[in-house]
Amino acid sequence: MTVPVMQTPTEISQRLLTPGQAPFMGVVMLDTRFPRPVGDLGNLATWPVPVNIRVVRGIWPDKVVQSAAGLHAGRVGPAFASVVRALVREGAAAITTTCGFLVLLQKELQAATKVPVITSSLMLLPKLLAAQPRVGVLTISATRLGKEHLRAAGVPRERLGDVVVQGVDPKGEFATRILGNQPELDLALARADVVAAAVALKAREPTLTDVVLECTNMPPYRDAITEVTGLKTWCLLDDERLFRPFQALREPYPCSR
Repeated sequence: MTVPVMQTPTEISQRLLTPGQAPFMGVVMLDTRFPRPVGDLGNLATWPVPVNIRVVRGIWPDKVVQSAAGLHAGRVGPAFASVVRALVREGAAAITTTCGFLVLLQKELQAATKVPVITSSLMLLPKLLAAQPRVGVLTISATRLGKEHLRAAGVPRERLGDVVVQGVDPKGEFATRILGNQPELDLALARADVVAAAVALKAREPTLTDVVLECTNMPPYRDAITEVTGLKTWCLLDDERLFRPFQALREPYPCSR
């Protein structure tokens, strides 16, 4: 099944939020045009709290899904910080992003505001590693996700070897459509790519029980991952720090399985 392009996040968020409504979740999104099914962090229907999604124009996926050196060379931090400050001025009580690789900007973006900023699901790793000997990570690019990203997420240096990173097929539907910022996505093929990566991860580490979904486009397939592999999945929606300002409003929407 091929999914058509959805309406722009700005158009949808303007209908979701009434003028002056606060608090809301501020979501800083890359300049993308690929479809975002429910579960994707860029889809407003995914969120259990009021949300406003703001696009950083001109920052496409291939500019952010980079090594630490590549991301910093692109000097994208100021553009993201500007959007963060704008969202907070409008009433955002917490800030997140739609790309796990932006964990490299965690300190910079948190310094731009006093509200909680959680840039990436990778920031769940320290808590999970405290309870598990090893934790998996599914990513859109295993070749570009490095130790610098894990360290920026708070993983202790001595535990870096306990994080098992597995990427999707770089030539598959999921990676090529998203990194190529294409307007259509075959959900069945994308699901197969993500599940195949989870199967490969489990084959490498049979005793693994938990996996963090680095890519915010992966949660729509979390049930399929668990059904096939038995792995418990984690994403940004499981980070309680992000939702503390909304505890009176939040409805159950567990991403983890």
